[in-house]
Amino acid sequence: MASVDYFERRLDDKRRLTIPSELRAEFISGVVLTRGFGRYLHLYPKDIWDGEVEAALSASSSILDEKTADVNVQFRRGKTEAELDQKQGRITLEQHLLDYAGITRDIEAVRAGKYWRLMTSE
Repeated sequence: MASVDYFERRLDDKRRLTIPSELRAEFISGVVLTRGFGRYLHLYPKDIWDGEVEAALSASSSILDEKTADVNVQFRRGKTEAELDQKQGRITLEQHLLDYAGITRDIEAVRAGKYWRLMTSE
């Protein structure tokens, strides 16, 4: 079976994104949505966020490390966590995150290693 590395979706009227059925097991632990490095969002499986991202955000040995603090602010500002609707495989995207990424309705999702980038379709 081929792996899914890209998908396109349209948000419904309640800002819900339907995850393809082939990917739903990846998000069984839940989802974490954050701002990305640019005008896009990051979508993480909760177990990846807890096991790898949190460790990376806390990796600095100094509480005064400004670079680590900046990355923490970038990823934690507006961070939301949700459970995948198991019946239809949907998650609700908060309006403030959609505004940040300039997403109105149509979304492109691209796998970036262990997480996904969500961006507006051009």
